[in-house]
Amino acid sequence: MKRRDFILAAVGAATSLSKSQAQQTSSVVGVIGNGSQQALQLNLAPAKARLAEMAFVEGRNLTFEYRGADDRLDQLPSLVADLVQRRVAVIVALSGPAISAAKAATASIPIIFFTGFDPQASGFVKSLNRPGGNATGVSILAPELTLKRLELLHELVPAAKTIAFLHTQTDIKSEDAFQKNSQQAAETIGVSWLFLNVASPSDLDQSFAKAEGDGAGAVIVNSGAVFLNNRRKIIELAARHRLPAMYFIRQYATEGGLISYGPNYADAYRQVGEIVGRVLKGEKPEDLPVRQVTKIELVINAKTAKSLGLTLPVALLALADEVIE
Repeated sequence: MKRRDFILAAVGAATSLSKSQAQQTSSVVGVIGNGSQQALQLNLAPAKARLAEMAFVEGRNLTFEYRGADDRLDQLPSLVADLVQRRVAVIVALSGPAISAAKAATASIPIIFFTGFDPQASGFVKSLNRPGGNATGVSILAPELTLKRLELLHELVPAAKTIAFLHTQTDIKSEDAFQKNSQQAAETIGVSWLFLNVASPSDLDQSFAKAEGDGAGAVIVNSGAVFLNNRRKIIELAARHRLPAMYFIRQYATEGGLISYGPNYADAYRQVGEIVGRVLKGEKPEDLPVRQVTKIELVINAKTAKSLGLTLPVALLALADEVIE
């Protein structure tokens, strides 16, 4: 073999080997949630950015497989079964029902979750510090935040004696205890809850109409995929029915909603990405404590308050991280 041919052959072999090694070391991450595939991709962007910082780059050594239920929760078991069949390296579950479906489908593939449900009370982990099993992730302490939202909204709209609570009903076992505790908390400040189940965007119009028709003086919008991905419609409905509304993320207030109290979701998703990266590097979910988001932001839209004829209490303004004029 001539020297030139030998060199070309060697370079070709090295290139083929390099491609082969890249293929062998590429990891597939399955992502599952209640909403659409497009919404999953959008919401996961901060997690992907954190993974890139940890040298896991989409298209280079990382691939994502998205499975969105399009608000049909009964589809989650078959969607997660498909991810299991594809032998993904990690499953990222972005809702309580998605976590339950993933836990039922596999006890071996690592599951990294992002949830507002109590992970321990819901049976996702054995304990927050020592999760055990194959699941861990990020919790946003939603039950505690909901009660605080009720207090803040009552301070802003003290005349409201009925508060509508828009949420997505599930069969997760911690939900009954949450509703019971919420009822008790409401009674202590002299208000009552009106629980309204919103399973899909098509339920939103009817829910706001019922809230107004049943005499609700204000609304709390719970965290969840249907509420995360339909902000514009929800803000418009609250304005149309002239219902003061409390939301779970700052984007609502910055986009025209009245008030929000909750965690920074971008930061929370970055933490999801970091946990996924650590698992891809070989750490086990059972050894990684569940992270609880503790930084909470209160954002008030003064312009929206004025349009509703509300006077913002000085004490509430003093607590706010941001007031949008």
